Amino acid sequence: MTAQAQTHAQPSPAIPADNPDRKLAVADPNSPNSRFIAIAGGVYTILLTGEETGGRYCLIEMQVPPNAGPPPHRHDFEEMFTVLEGEIDLTFRGTMQKATAGVTVNIPANAPHAFKNNSGAPARLLCMCTPPGQELFFMEIGVPVASRSAVAPKLSPEEQVETLKKIKALAPKYRTELLVP
Repeated sequence: MTAQAQTHAQPSPAIPADNPDRKLAVADPNSPNSRFIAIAGGVYTILLTGEETGGRYCLIEMQVPPNAGPPPHRHDFEEMFTVLEGEIDLTFRGTMQKATAGVTVNIPANAPHAFKNNSGAPARLLCMCTPPGQELFFMEIGVPVASRSAVAPKLSPEEQVETLKKIKALAPKYRTELLVP
């Protein structure tokens, strides 16, 4: 029996009592109260924060236009994507593969990865990070925009350099490492 199978076969402690202080969280990506962040060329909607999930995960919708996506990076938490619309080219440990609508991929903690929408059409992803924190990073480094259908502002070359400096400076705080010079 593998170590993983043994872990699942062991008896579990009793399920804790319900915590009435935790509230139902309903995420409406079209709500004006949602947080919309322009980052990596796209617009990300913070659907659920770690605070709203009792510190268990965060959930982010990513609108990724053609030619957009984050640079190579890695972090010490699990990241799962489900491609809802369109397709992306996902690079994982140096190997590229396409992920199309309906496909879910899990990026193991610490693994180098990146993705880019090379399809010529918009892509939409649902991203879950566990434990949470990535949503806080995005809110700190991104630019707030009015809605999930907003167009990410185009950054001048100088603004791109300054944004990259900011990301590199803040990345360690959020357990992330950019793998770019």
